[in-house]
Amino acid sequence: MEPHEYTRYDAIGLRELIVAGEVTAAEVEAAARQALAVADKAVNGLAMPVFSPALEHAGDGPLTGVPFLIKDSGPIAQGVPFFIGSRSLGDGVIASHDHDLMKRFRAAGLVTLGLTTTPEMGLSFSTEAVKHGPTRNPWNPERGVGGSSGGAAALVAAGAVPVAHGNDSAGSIRIPASCCGLVGLKPSRGRTPCGPDTGDAAFGAAYEFGLTRTVRDSAHLLDAVAGPGVGDKYTAPPPHRRFADELGADPGRLRVAVTTRAWSGVAVDPEVAAAAVMAGRVLEGMGHTVAEQSPAVDWDAVLRAAMAEATAIAAPFLTAPRPPDPAGLEAVSRQILKEVTELSALELMAMLDAHNRVSRSVGAFFTTHDLLVTPTLGQLPAPHGTLRYDDPGHTTRSWLESLFAYGPFTVVFNISGQPAISLPLGQSQSGLPIGVQLVAPYGREDLLFRIAAQLEQAMPWAQRQPMTDGVSVRDAGLRRAGR
Repeated sequence: MEPHEYTRYDAIGLRELIVAGEVTAAEVEAAARQALAVADKAVNGLAMPVFSPALEHAGDGPLTGVPFLIKDSGPIAQGVPFFIGSRSLGDGVIASHDHDLMKRFRAAGLVTLGLTTTPEMGLSFSTEAVKHGPTRNPWNPERGVGGSSGGAAALVAAGAVPVAHGNDSAGSIRIPASCCGLVGLKPSRGRTPCGPDTGDAAFGAAYEFGLTRTVRDSAHLLDAVAGPGVGDKYTAPPPHRRFADELGADPGRLRVAVTTRAWSGVAVDPEVAAAAVMAGRVLEGMGHTVAEQSPAVDWDAVLRAAMAEATAIAAPFLTAPRPPDPAGLEAVSRQILKEVTELSALELMAMLDAHNRVSRSVGAFFTTHDLLVTPTLGQLPAPHGTLRYDDPGHTTRSWLESLFAYGPFTVVFNISGQPAISLPLGQSQSGLPIGVQLVAPYGREDLLFRIAAQLEQAMPWAQRQPMTDGVSVRDAGLRRAGR
């Protein structure tokens, strides 16, 4: 298999070739390694050199032989050093055991080849850590890739791998998916495991999954890893059947709400808003009942709840056996850690009370609606340097306000727990991808996959690829390299 041929297949396409005997898993891996080297040179999405050999994995799993990457937000995989995007951790934290999700990635047969870049502490919607420099968007290298799963998104979009691990505590899967023209699912709370080292990741607002180029890859990946870990605090309702079986299923006539108004009141780019409106019109044309409606959201409560998430993310840095070197931290990290050490129990309880209020109001909305359609981001992918994590002028709250001025639509559903997926349904006049977010009632990933599959067919994006000089970036670098 030639690398430029490899890049044209999604995960299921590669798996089907392997099962049919048309190509071996070793040949796919060899092509992936070449593609990864070329793609990383273009987008700067790897946090360390590729693994040699690949991490151990099952030889008989549903995704055996499919190349894969994990995010530098660990520790997640035994024996692998993790840096969480920070210079302050020196040679990294070596994982002493696998995360529950990593065990499932291995059992699925995914061939893990490397570690992807993330902003420091994973607390940004841009992947521009001082440690690594900016991760570049394959659609336009002057633009960002979103965050915090930015390296994963850039490398999937550039064709290095068809699927990569990501996690999402405020939009960190969906926002990079939007920036890079990918499918990004944040599952329901409790759908995928978060243990064993935490039982309540970011107070229930952090979710583990991945980024893909196709809806079917997302469904098959969720089939491979869904289900609670032993002792998990949250357990999503078990599906009635495989998620992959939902792809051609009739969703019935749905009550669909569409909103393009940010609950914070910030302005939304007209091209971004138009993509969500168009998705609503397509759904209406399919026979669904569509209206301009929105959950009632107390934005101050959202910010307070998000501050609780930041507290939970920062706490392990403070309680680690080897605390980070403050001189190696970026400015916002230092400020967040300082504020966390000064936080009182009563202040934290007020944040958690805000979390509850947001969850209740959004949950009530989905008792009368089957689907909510919004933009994923409020803007087009931002130029590098728009979000400045190393700016010493920020407080925790002002940093979160700057994040949510850029991406105001995703964090609400981290707090409230419903499944949400970003689909690359739009494209700007300048050629940048635009994601549209679909949100379903709690536990209804089956419904999201039914609708997402219909939209993928009605508003296809496979023909849209990052281009340079009129050639897909998935092919251009490989062909220039003479491969």
